[in-house]
Amino acid sequence: MAASEVAVGIIFLSQTVVGVLGNSFLLLHYLVLYFTGHRVRCTGLIFKHLIVANLLTLLCKGVPQTIEVFSLEFSLGDIECKLLFYVHRVGRCMSIGTTSLLSVFQAITISPRDSSCSEIEVKAPRYIGTSLRLSCILYMLINIIILMYMTGKWNNTTMTTLKDFGYCSSFHHDTTTVTLFAALLSFPDAVCVGLMLWASSSMVLTLHRHKQRMQHIQKTISPRSSPESRATKTILLLVSTFVSFYTLSCISQVCLTIIYNPNWFLLNMAAIVSGCFPAVSPLLLMSRDSSASRFCFSWIENRKSPALMMKI
Repeated sequence: MAASEVAVGIIFLSQTVVGVLGNSFLLLHYLVLYFTGHRVRCTGLIFKHLIVANLLTLLCKGVPQTIEVFSLEFSLGDIECKLLFYVHRVGRCMSIGTTSLLSVFQAITISPRDSSCSEIEVKAPRYIGTSLRLSCILYMLINIIILMYMTGKWNNTTMTTLKDFGYCSSFHHDTTTVTLFAALLSFPDAVCVGLMLWASSSMVLTLHRHKQRMQHIQKTISPRSSPESRATKTILLLVSTFVSFYTLSCISQVCLTIIYNPNWFLLNMAAIVSGCFPAVSPLLLMSRDSSASRFCFSWIENRKSPALMMKI
């Protein structure tokens, strides 16, 4: 095995392990808060959907990609390939939609009382669950196209009609059909990214105006920022990270679509970029959420304690 293959395999393995552990910690944290009756912010439900979407994306892409890079013996049939790529695509789209909903909801929450969003702010929390369910159904329906494209690695079809993706393949269609399908799949993503950019700009402007209004009384108030301000900064960090990785992922996906037989390097780089946000986002959330950080460290300490007792 070449050194480049080992390096890519280690990146996939590290990305998958760190991402799965981080998202699992956060999901467990929110589940503990829910079952113990603690009051959770309205964004808690959105975060839980984002975490589940991240886990689906990592498990359906990171695990098979790691196995394939290390040349371990495994084979996927038609059904397995279709389901794997379908679930990965739905998870990726839900990650986009959930992050967009999160940014829009926070922009509405911190909007000034005299703005046009003040009436929507009161009603917004009641529609979070409905919005998440509708977006999930929409993405599941749109991505049915993936089931028609993907097939197993060793399909009986002649190799000239297949595009090789390593452990799976896809049927090669004419340029017009591919362009139409790509436009259909990309349109909801483009709308979500546009909403993110609008919401982020609105939040930055609101925070800037609030800072200017509070400058003349800065000495008489606590220097610590409000919970709304901290939550807004966390979401802005999350959105900016997402948009950065999503832009790189779109560029790589366009290259995969255009190139008939993409090489090994391009396939793996596209997979690594697509897994960056699901792996990094839980670390960003834990670094900004003190309760999640305390939960994580307390769990680690509890795991260490029995081992220390055994040594003593």
